[in-house]
Amino acid sequence: MIQGSLPALVTPFRDGAVDHAALERLVDWHVAEGSHGLVAVGTTGESPTLTHAEHEAVVEAVVRFAAGRIPVIAGTGSNNTDEAVRFTRHAASVGADAALVVTPYYNKPTQAGMIAHFRALHDCADLPIIIYNIPGRSAVDMTPETMAELAQLPRIIGVKDATGDLDRVCRQRMLCGPEFLQISGEDATAHGFNAQGGRGCISVTANVAPRLCAELQEACLANDYARALEIQDRLMPLHKAIFAEPGLVGAKYGLSVLGHCAPDTRLPLVELTEAAQARVREGMRHAGLID
Repeated sequence: MIQGSLPALVTPFRDGAVDHAALERLVDWHVAEGSHGLVAVGTTGESPTLTHAEHEAVVEAVVRFAAGRIPVIAGTGSNNTDEAVRFTRHAASVGADAALVVTPYYNKPTQAGMIAHFRALHDCADLPIIIYNIPGRSAVDMTPETMAELAQLPRIIGVKDATGDLDRVCRQRMLCGPEFLQISGEDATAHGFNAQGGRGCISVTANVAPRLCAELQEACLANDYARALEIQDRLMPLHKAIFAEPGLVGAKYGLSVLGHCAPDTRLPLVELTEAAQARVREGMRHAGLID
């Protein structure tokens, strides 16, 4: 079952190329730390700067490294429907458990255009699809009513909601039904999101603090929100620090502090400023990850 703490896995680089050895170590570490699944080549996995061949190779590698121990959700979205179809078919062919598909960005389709886009992806492969709604990046917002129409399709199973609007969780629950999977796309509000009816978080912070993020989600799933709040209090400074600059850069820096991979990113993203590095380290100390 897809729920709980689902790290939006970074794609480690070394000398400009994908570091597959570090990627395998990261997958093994997440399994050992209790992550409930992994998202391969989402935005945090630097999908905008991977070539198509790299994108597909990373998805295939993460599926292989996970070896069925936890679910793998492949990022397969694009603002080009044909390209998204290619990625979705590939993810299905290599054994991914689901696809995460962002609403088409930049070209700003209507609600009818988004319905047509997601219908095409639903029909192209036998793979469950999670809609990724993030208006701040895509410049379009899928309405709950549109989502409810798509939820009628058997392989549209849920949404990663990065709107930050906790009221929307209840509205989507009413329109799409309680079995429609709602996953938070925002670390800082994931605790409240779950209280409104969510069942997990596709998390950037979980790259750096996988065990704490998994424990928080497990507490929420057990309706122990007091325990979850204690963990959230430990994590909140790290959430804020990681997102002080682009989140994946903060996550990679935190992982480099822990010795798991290099902090390298691809342009136009650059390394954290010294002030942001200090803030991430302080957040990690507050969470008990480093001394």
